Amino acid sequence: MQTHSEPQSALWRRLIPPIDKRSAKSFIRTNERIRAREVRVIDENGEQLGVMAPFEALKMARERSLDLVEISPNAVPPVCKIQDYGKFLYEKDKSDRAARKKQKIITIKEVKFSVTVDEHDYQTKKNQAVRFLGEGDKVKASLRFKGRQMAHRDLGYKIINRLIVDIGDAGQVEFMPRMEGTTLHAILAPSKKEAAPAKKPAPVAPVPSESAPVQA
Repeated sequence: MQTHSEPQSALWRRLIPPIDKRSAKSFIRTNERIRAREVRVIDENGEQLGVMAPFEALKMARERSLDLVEISPNAVPPVCKIQDYGKFLYEKDKSDRAARKKQKIITIKEVKFSVTVDEHDYQTKKNQAVRFLGEGDKVKASLRFKGRQMAHRDLGYKIINRLIVDIGDAGQVEFMPRMEGTTLHAILAPSKKEAAPAKKPAPVAPVPSESAPVQA
């Protein structure tokens, strides 16, 4: 007979039911997978049933057509709850999604200028920066010098500093203008005042293209 020739450890492993894919994904032990010597048990109504061997708790869960779920594996002894495991996973997934929704992912949007930027283009870029800040994102204002323009870095600083002033209360300076190679840049973050309202501020209308260009 196969049971006589088969090692006891191999037979023991064969009798354990396969791991539920959802359990493996979330690392939650359930039913026969709970290996502690004893566990503290809570029933489906939240009542404390005391400390007992896992097989006793599992027997109680099976009698109620429910599962035994290890909810606090690091407790001494581990805490298990008798409940519907499928429903438990659904509720956990639902709460995790809700928590992720509340998290605001802050990205950095770049607004590029040039030393010879005209007034219309400047206003358009400024309005973009104000809109990005209003949406809760950071803004990197950058200006690249080409060739001989490096001799006139003061003009670049004037443009970036003007932008900081024009943005006003819509943002706050996180990194003051500084040079990196041939590029001047500054980082602006949403101001706390602007981050509070749920409504996005209406974008400022761009200046008509007939406006006089800035003298280079």
